[in-house]
Amino acid sequence: MGSLVMLNSRTCVKHFCTWVGSPVFIRPALAGSPKYNILHTVRFIIEPKFHSTKGDKHAQSYNRTPKEKGLTLRARPAFPNSVFTAGTARRTAEYLKRRAGPDAEGPSNNTSERRRGSSKVPVPPHPLTTSEWAKLKEASTKPDRFAIQMMEGLLVSRADVDIAKSLLSYEALEKGTLSYELLLRYLTLCVMGGHHSEVFDTYDIMRSCFKTLDTGASSLFVKGFSQTERWREALVVLEGMKKALLPSPGNYGDVIAGAALHGDTDTSWMLYDELLDQGLPPHKDTWQCLFQRGIGEREHEDKLLSILSYMRDNQIYPEEPLVKTIKVWFESLPDQKWSGRFSSVAPSGECKSCKAPLESIQLTKEEYAQLKDRVMKDVIEGKDIFNKTTPEELESFKSFVKRRPPFDVVIDGLNVANTTPKAAHSETLLEVISELEQQGLNILVLGRKHMLRPSWNWDRQNMNKIKQKAHCFFTENISEDDPFLLYATLHSGDHCHFLSRDLMRDHKACFPDSVTRRLFFKWQRGHQLVISHYTPGKRVLFQVGLGLGDFQQLIRVLKN
Repeated sequence: MGSLVMLNSRTCVKHFCTWVGSPVFIRPALAGSPKYNILHTVRFIIEPKFHSTKGDKHAQSYNRTPKEKGLTLRARPAFPNSVFTAGTARRTAEYLKRRAGPDAEGPSNNTSERRRGSSKVPVPPHPLTTSEWAKLKEASTKPDRFAIQMMEGLLVSRADVDIAKSLLSYEALEKGTLSYELLLRYLTLCVMGGHHSEVFDTYDIMRSCFKTLDTGASSLFVKGFSQTERWREALVVLEGMKKALLPSPGNYGDVIAGAALHGDTDTSWMLYDELLDQGLPPHKDTWQCLFQRGIGEREHEDKLLSILSYMRDNQIYPEEPLVKTIKVWFESLPDQKWSGRFSSVAPSGECKSCKAPLESIQLTKEEYAQLKDRVMKDVIEGKDIFNKTTPEELESFKSFVKRRPPFDVVIDGLNVANTTPKAAHSETLLEVISELEQQGLNILVLGRKHMLRPSWNWDRQNMNKIKQKAHCFFTENISEDDPFLLYATLHSGDHCHFLSRDLMRDHKACFPDSVTRRLFFKWQRGHQLVISHYTPGKRVLFQVGLGLGDFQQLIRVLKN
């Protein structure tokens, strides 16, 4: 017999609304007629239903498209791997995921369901007839979810859209209707596969049959339309999304790419400015298309240069494809003789290609004083001091710091204690402190009061030794210790460093302006220590901020 649908035919659905007032089951004679494609079938069987606007997380998941140099106890190159290096957090996450195995990858519930469904229901290699689909359904362990599971399997395997069409035809004949959930997965398959005409048809159907579209469907339509000559309709969908919620950077990026692809650069930059005004971080793909569109043109040169400033101010490192596009853009500028090449940085801080010095991470006295003041007002006190501590506790800590000589190293006790699961927390913390104390450094350890209650993790003898080797301040258990760590480090002077694996992203976000955030990042790169390697009972290896080389060099800096 072959497929039930006419795969190469097209149907206009502009009069579709006249058919959806009530469900009408498809006539048997219609099923065997090859002249009807999927839309001929759907126009008879779509049943209008109430649909939750909470959205389908499964479909949304398909549309969504985040330690410094040198402190060690042994000789190292001038620029070893650093926690601040571009892509370190992503690479670390991927490494830990690989070590944990496939079962620990933490997929969403919908992804898990999709994998279970696709593993139990074999995906056919070609469109099937009604009887063939019926046989597969009989073999399914969950017949009531057969169509959904099969469509998810087609999504995972990136199957031919014609197979999905034949599945929809079977489901329509079997139940007399197509659910929103099934259409949403079919739409995802169409968008992922670049099947534009099917996206248009599905849009007409869903807009006619459902009063509202969830975020997942709207995002898919934005992406789907943006890739075609009907990209302006993505603007309409985007405006509709704004009535219910703030569109994502990906939504904006899709429409920006669509406008740039079709030559409307003014609309691209208008949407890009709106994206920034909403406080949303642009995707790198968005920058990629803007730079590609600007190649050989000077009309939006200032705006493209502002993208580079945005990356600089927000510590964003472009990946190689974007770097190459930026290089081509510079070299294409009329009347300018740019020549780009890949290079590296010398230990002195100079570019090895052009010998130009890179910006120093050392703060001036004025910048240091400004940062110290902003940390107190924006990070420690903030809008409500009770979110992180109490006024009494803060004043007590200030007095504690003031009565003691400037510290050389401030340690985040809980963070360091959790470095490894192979030893008790107090044992780990004691060994790290002992390593630093042997160098004659003045150390402050910040912790919480529960660390003073004897337990297997917090041995009383170890804690007493810690108190002998370092100054200790223990906050209330509900207080945040990071703000205290930053205050003590900044108050002790420019020579002081802090030891923590926490990159302080949440606290950096407390600053209201990019200038202060950039000052904080520069200061952090030169003053944060991390444990690069630790084995219980053996020596501790550290990394220290850029510009300080190895451990012995750090000690000389601290002692001077």
